[in-house]
Amino acid sequence: MAFLLVYLLIERVRLQGKVKIVPLRICVTGTRGKSSVTRLIAAALRGSGMSVLARTTGAKPVLIFPDGSEEEIPRRGRPTILEGKKVLQTGAKLRVDACVVELMGIHPEAVHVESQEIFKPHILVITNVRLDHMAQMGRTKDSVASCFAGAIPEDCTIFVPQEHVYPVFQRTAELKNANIVRVSENAFQECMNGENGGLSSEFEENIHLSLAVAEFLGQNPHAASRAMTGALPDFGSLKVWTALKEPPLPDWYFVSAFAANEPESTQSVLSKLRVKHLLEDRTVIGVLNLRGDRGDRTLQWFDALRSGQFPEIRKLICVGDHAWAMRRKLKKYVETELYAWPKFPPEEILARLSAIETGRAVVIGMGNMGGAGRRLVDYWERTGTRYDL
Repeated sequence: MAFLLVYLLIERVRLQGKVKIVPLRICVTGTRGKSSVTRLIAAALRGSGMSVLARTTGAKPVLIFPDGSEEEIPRRGRPTILEGKKVLQTGAKLRVDACVVELMGIHPEAVHVESQEIFKPHILVITNVRLDHMAQMGRTKDSVASCFAGAIPEDCTIFVPQEHVYPVFQRTAELKNANIVRVSENAFQECMNGENGGLSSEFEENIHLSLAVAEFLGQNPHAASRAMTGALPDFGSLKVWTALKEPPLPDWYFVSAFAANEPESTQSVLSKLRVKHLLEDRTVIGVLNLRGDRGDRTLQWFDALRSGQFPEIRKLICVGDHAWAMRRKLKKYVETELYAWPKFPPEEILARLSAIETGRAVVIGMGNMGGAGRRLVDYWERTGTRYDL
């Protein structure tokens, strides 16, 4: 026991030494958009001349180095928040000016430790509060907000969209002598013009949050907006392809919304596609990827589809571990054409889609990125032509 206590004390002292070497630490948490906001803030700071190390943990965990190059983080076994120690070690070794880090904790205790005990951020960004990971975070938005509030450290500046400022954030900020910056959805409309056309696939709320952080750190919002157009999109970000060659489907759209995960965020994706007129005069086909280790998310999708939240989806393809169960349960409640293709490779899924739909269509990948979702995205990237939103 004495040896263990000495070891833990030494580890804590070493960690604190690495933390102090990095002058500016920014952490990003929330339900959706964390990877995008991390990338946008890092790109804006690089554009101002700062040396920045960033880490995203979304569909593909990545380190983004000061020159903008990327390296996938190798993982053995399940992800752990202790990965953060290596990120700080890398930042200290490179003597960067700032670390911008997407937090990966979903258990309340893990969220607290990762933020307050490992990174100790000067700036915390909470992207939004939506229902996901309900087994860990709870089944109400108030409980999810309480989980994210656990990331608030002493003397921190917190950036939150105006509509997602929950009372628990205000109470915790007062206790921790922290300051909340409420970011309006119209905060930077003057920057939302042709100069950031490279950000057209990003959701505006992510851009507004990132610009608010950049402005707080002394950067001109227009300059930050231009710098952010150089950020590489995250693997799980909203992407669209057309002109698929295998099988030949020249007039179809294929949309990766797998990383949106839960129904509320997926509805935001559909709203964006509607604004871009991608759903007009086309059959909307949903490909719903269901993971065996995300049973609570499968139940969310069942409730949403049963209650008619996605009327635009005319045909629904269930893939993954819960495909047959979802089809069997849903057919009692909906008139949507339902199919279960649980383990088919992308080539067969696309061949079957071309057989059940002969007209113009848009295929929306939903539910989960892991497994079939990732394979489909890789396939669309190889065989399709990227369509700029």
